[in-house]
Amino acid sequence: MAGQVSFPDLARQIADAVRTVMDELRPQLVQAALSGNRHEHANTRHAGNFLSSYDLRAHDRYRQLLTPLLPVGFVYASEEADPQVIGEDPDPDLCVLADPLDTSELAVRALHGYTHVMVYSRKLHRPVAAVVGDIYHHVQLYLAARHDDGTDRASLITRDGDAHPLRCYGATELNQALVTSYLMRPAERFRPLASQDRLLDALASPSPDGSRRGRIGVDFGSVSLCHVAAGFTDATVEIAKGFALWDLAPGHYILHAAGGTTLTLAGEPLPLDYGLTTLDAITQAMTPRQKFIAAATPRLAGQILRALQ
Repeated sequence: MAGQVSFPDLARQIADAVRTVMDELRPQLVQAALSGNRHEHANTRHAGNFLSSYDLRAHDRYRQLLTPLLPVGFVYASEEADPQVIGEDPDPDLCVLADPLDTSELAVRALHGYTHVMVYSRKLHRPVAAVVGDIYHHVQLYLAARHDDGTDRASLITRDGDAHPLRCYGATELNQALVTSYLMRPAERFRPLASQDRLLDALASPSPDGSRRGRIGVDFGSVSLCHVAAGFTDATVEIAKGFALWDLAPGHYILHAAGGTTLTLAGEPLPLDYGLTTLDAITQAMTPRQKFIAAATPRLAGQILRALQ
């Protein structure tokens, strides 16, 4: 990997696994888009969510690729199946949380597609590595890892291997910010955000020079927090349905490692301890959804929070 960025072995290996899965999926997804045969399945686990054979294939592929990387064993907690203990240790420290194919209904149209893997230490009560892969874009991987000195660091890696450290910066005001949200579901997500008159008015308010620079954009899952970490966007919000753990946690950790801010709608910092203490707790953690505000700075997060109705 080019660039002046070093990665712990585990994070590098997870990144290689994510890249392998994306390289295998990409031509199949493009063919699905061109043929119109999207291999959709009935989703018995998450009613109303799109599920394709590619989601299930990526779920199985991650299990195959990660098993030799974590020979002591791990709990595999994927969106596509109940948590499963892999290996001989009946109570392993590490839990691998995966969303094998995020935004899959767009991935099979060759528009957007993402994949998330996070490794969580149950002893440390926190993540130790996370990788979010972007299947179709040149910025290919967003990565965070806990280093030997105890610090968390985040980076992005382009398709040609250039690595760049991520660190949130700037003091963007709300009326000059690009704020994104997951808006695809008209009733469940778009309408609640569209009714936030105070937030929209704050974004639309003029700067001192009279220009109106505030913008609303659309984004998806964990990658939306990664875009904030990279400085591509200024904030992302989920105020309607909430994100499931597999959608939120990898990007949350990457944004945390980049120095960003993630708040609950009560204004409390969202902790990295997801309570994954036992197999039952891991199973239960896959059900609740979390609403949040994620921003590059605490100031911008606070401005958004105060503007919400």
